[in-house]
Amino acid sequence: MSGSGRTGAVDVRGTVAEGFEPVRDAFVRNFEQRGERGAAVAVYRDGRKVVDLWAGTRNVDDAAGHEPWALDTAQIVRSVTKGVAAAVVLLLHQRGQIDLDAPVGTYWPEFKAAGKERVVVRQLLSHRAGLPVLDRPLTPDQAADGVSGPAALTAQRPAWEPGTDHGYHAQTYSWLLGELVRRVTGRTIGRWVAEEIARPLGLDFWIGLPQDEAHRVGRIGPVDEPAAADGGGLKLRAKPAVSEAYRNPESLTRRAFGAIDPLPDENDPAYRAAELPASNGISTARALARFYAATIGEVEGGVPRLFAPATLTLARTEESAGPDRVLIVPTRLSLGFMLHGPACPLLGPGSFGHPGRGGSLGFADPESGVSLGYVTNGLRKGVTADPRSQALIRAVRSAL
Repeated sequence: MSGSGRTGAVDVRGTVAEGFEPVRDAFVRNFEQRGERGAAVAVYRDGRKVVDLWAGTRNVDDAAGHEPWALDTAQIVRSVTKGVAAAVVLLLHQRGQIDLDAPVGTYWPEFKAAGKERVVVRQLLSHRAGLPVLDRPLTPDQAADGVSGPAALTAQRPAWEPGTDHGYHAQTYSWLLGELVRRVTGRTIGRWVAEEIARPLGLDFWIGLPQDEAHRVGRIGPVDEPAAADGGGLKLRAKPAVSEAYRNPESLTRRAFGAIDPLPDENDPAYRAAELPASNGISTARALARFYAATIGEVEGGVPRLFAPATLTLARTEESAGPDRVLIVPTRLSLGFMLHGPACPLLGPGSFGHPGRGGSLGFADPESGVSLGYVTNGLRKGVTADPRSQALIRAVRSAL
């Protein structure tokens, strides 16, 4: 493997296996051409780490670079968290504890109110439950208390007939999956991830950041779009229908992302310590890459695969496709994961994973045996297909 070094003005740390140098080159160009402030990328192939790079500053507002991104720097990864949360439900199904075709009310009896008695677990995972919005948004404190979110969804009537269409459950996914897992296991989803996924796999990944890890997490925030960004992405300014949906306070789009109002301060320690499996997971890039590597095979260090073959099939089989009622653009979804397609270009037709609004990404591609994790502190307006992650994917493809 080649090691750390300065490339031009960018001091890149970490290692790259022979043949994967294009990924380092693309990572450097993200800083030089695409406005990257601080980021990390990791790639596994056939269970072996082949890329592990980081550069820039751990805090997005540290223009002078006083606190460089370090080996163990972690960041909030927004909706990338949804993929790990979905894996919890699929693993419970794999263990015989959840029936994907059972009504949610089987496990959570109060949920059956307000016309939801026939909503099944499969529909929660695939964003087909019709519950992306709340008639009364929650405050940040209510969103984090573990009680108000499930109570609000118990009373909420679906926005469409469950099972007939799909729309991204941007915020409500937290309480839908979190409460289901709690009812089935007696544990919060953050604790379940810590005990059943993060600890066995050796992952620096948390839903509910422990206080003794808080010093590792950098600040995130918006960064300007470069004048000539390449690689595409679902930029609001590039899609008039999407832009209008975000401006209209009555739209499903605006209401779905506004189910917490006002939006929480993602740099607030209290928010980071909460368990919101739709949005506030905190991770390193190598943890995301290692997690997704374990979904498709064994991982170096003697770690057995997470997903049995039948579970892997569920993770990559299309459940929802076409225009998304919340994101407006066409999306392809499996049971909890976004699939390769125009809205979320991944490595190939069989890839599955999840982006985070603003940049971060984690996914696996079973055909090539590749998994990738990308974490950034510079948030962009794109919902999916960020130009920086797309550049890294193209580089991986060229290396293969």
